[in-house]
Amino acid sequence: MPMLKEPWKKYRKFPTLHLPDRQWPSKTIDKAPRWLSTDLRDGNQSLVDPMNGDEKWRYFKMLCELGYKEIEVSFPSASQTDFDFTRRLIETPGAVPDDVYLQVLSPCREDLIRRTVESVKGAKNAIIHIYLATSECFRRIVFNFSEEESLELAVRCTKLVRSLTKDDPQQAGTNWQFEFSPETFSDTDAQFAVQICEAVKNAWGPTEENPIIFNLPATVEMSTPNVYADHIEYFCRNITEREKICVSLHPHNDRGCAVAAAELAQMAGADRVEGCLFGNGERTGNVDLVTLALNLYTQGIHPNVDFSDLNGVIDMVEVCNKIPVHPRAPYGGSLVVCAFSGSHQDAIKKGFQKREKEGKGFEDHWQIPYLPLDPEDIGRTYEAIIRVNSQSGKGGAAWIILRKLQLDLPRGLQVAFSNVVQRRADELGRELLSAEITDLFEKTYFLRDNPRFTLVDYAINPDRSRSPAPPEPGKTQDTKNLMRVFEGVIAIDGREYKLKGRGNGPISSLADALKGVGLDIDVNDYKEHAIGEGRNVKAATYIECTVGPAKQKFWGIGIHEDVVQSSLIALLSAASNFVASRPGSPIPSRPLSAGTSSKQLDPNNTRPSGVNEAAVAPQEANGLIATLEEKANGM
Repeated sequence: MPMLKEPWKKYRKFPTLHLPDRQWPSKTIDKAPRWLSTDLRDGNQSLVDPMNGDEKWRYFKMLCELGYKEIEVSFPSASQTDFDFTRRLIETPGAVPDDVYLQVLSPCREDLIRRTVESVKGAKNAIIHIYLATSECFRRIVFNFSEEESLELAVRCTKLVRSLTKDDPQQAGTNWQFEFSPETFSDTDAQFAVQICEAVKNAWGPTEENPIIFNLPATVEMSTPNVYADHIEYFCRNITEREKICVSLHPHNDRGCAVAAAELAQMAGADRVEGCLFGNGERTGNVDLVTLALNLYTQGIHPNVDFSDLNGVIDMVEVCNKIPVHPRAPYGGSLVVCAFSGSHQDAIKKGFQKREKEGKGFEDHWQIPYLPLDPEDIGRTYEAIIRVNSQSGKGGAAWIILRKLQLDLPRGLQVAFSNVVQRRADELGRELLSAEITDLFEKTYFLRDNPRFTLVDYAINPDRSRSPAPPEPGKTQDTKNLMRVFEGVIAIDGREYKLKGRGNGPISSLADALKGVGLDIDVNDYKEHAIGEGRNVKAATYIECTVGPAKQKFWGIGIHEDVVQSSLIALLSAASNFVASRPGSPIPSRPLSAGTSSKQLDPNNTRPSGVNEAAVAPQEANGLIATLEEKANGM
């Protein structure tokens, strides 16, 4: 058969409902609806491998723990497995909480209705749900029914359910509710939908205390969500005895708009929503109950269900349904609280820092860029928020270092370290785990151990020899404005060197002392902050240095209980990065013996590649090596 050149011409635009005075656009959702989980029925029937009895049992227990009070557990007349599962729930003491209703489904066939009612005999709370397709398409193609025949069948089946349940004295021990679905409601003439539901309502005889449930499904989603909302508002405005009716929704997701349709339809007057966790169901699925509930949560409305351990729910759903939750599924996806983009990471990091600085707690208004919901509220850790790959910027790695090591890196150091991270991610061809980034940072800036430059012993004293005037008799000399002298021992590649230098303070005096081993270091930037509180507080110091005539920039980090020692360690960290900066392999601080390669000195290549990539001029490195050798020989 030849393919149509203009295939779209075989489709017709879905007709809208004339409702010029619609009210729902000005409404808001201010409370949670009644929920019905149909995972064990509508969701289960759509699985390639339907759940067995034990899987349904575990799933049912989870739904109860989450807080669902109405659960459609089976299509009892469809299979013995469904019938037996329903009986098991009822006959096992304590299996069904006293406030949970078991809902069972049947088409409008008298023999199947009898079997369905039999399945829930003895339940404390039960909902009998029958359905009949009412659209012109289904009546003409599937059933060959007129409107009158559909009306007659719906009323007859409703009366049968009534006779077998609330009108039967032997069934008085059960709280019976009744639900009728004009299946394919969204494609049914609006007036006929009201007409058939009026007839069913009169046949059942609801009360305000025990209303009838009219489920108005978008069995196949055929239009934009606003059209579905118009149909729901029309029904709510035109059905009589509205106070005796619970209007329920059952949107499918054929157009990808089920969540929006359910929300707009609640604004249009609906009271109840039916769906599945993560939207499982025929074709593109039912409406996603997780998304609907957490959408309410982010608007300050308690959804009356608990997803604080969303990972546990995901595990159960994936095992029982044998379908993975998509990584980008709203709220539940493994990537939805993650940021790879540099600008996103930076904004998130700043949001958390501002929140912590302002001392905001659990009850304070949540407002973090790119995170509409606090990941901790659904059992996610903050470590999962920012993940780093070659596309990430400075903020991602900085966030991980802040969370893992409590180090709030200056912007310049963030930029420098992000270059190291990106090169490493490119080398591996994948994202870096937070533990890998932390390890790379500690190695890059010698936080665990600095084998190149180590502070062994030191003293910082005022340079009294250059005091402009001696103290007055009986007075202590004022030294606060005097220059400082560093005297100490520095171990360089394991060999000790006595050094002395003079400067305005501890850092500059140590920098001056390092000139004695051929290092011409100037401090370009300095930042520090506290780590921890109380007696155990430590100082974290960050120093950016320029080295030699080329003014190459290197960062160093120091952490110590003493702020002066932290600063000196940071300067030596920068010095270590300088001597380790030749591309390809570290530059040793002692000359290589003839025939010895740098690989032999460092056979495991422990220094991460790409660290401080700027090349050291050979003459600078050779000068340092020669000076160190002279110092070593003279000690």
